[in-house]
Amino acid sequence: MAKELNEDTSFKISLKTLGGIAVLIFTLVGMWFTLQAEISLAKELPAPPPPDVTRMEFDMKDKNIRLTIENTQDDVEEIKEDLKRIEEKIDRLK
Repeated sequence: MAKELNEDTSFKISLKTLGGIAVLIFTLVGMWFTLQAEISLAKELPAPPPPDVTRMEFDMKDKNIRLTIENTQDDVEEIKEDLKRIEEKIDRLK
């Protein structure tokens, strides 16, 4: 049986609950204004400086990385050749 709500319906809230609700509302409003103040301050700050990495430096680092990869590939090829020779020697010893 659901109670019918009308203008004669009443409910009770303790003062402690009302105080808690008031504190919650004041906290939320305070946080809102603090956030708005920080946003407006952030809008006034100067733009961040451009990155320190120049195009030439980037190209040099990229070239260095590519050269390292190529050297590693050459080393892998040499290791494969050595492995083949070792396998051939082992096969001859059998």
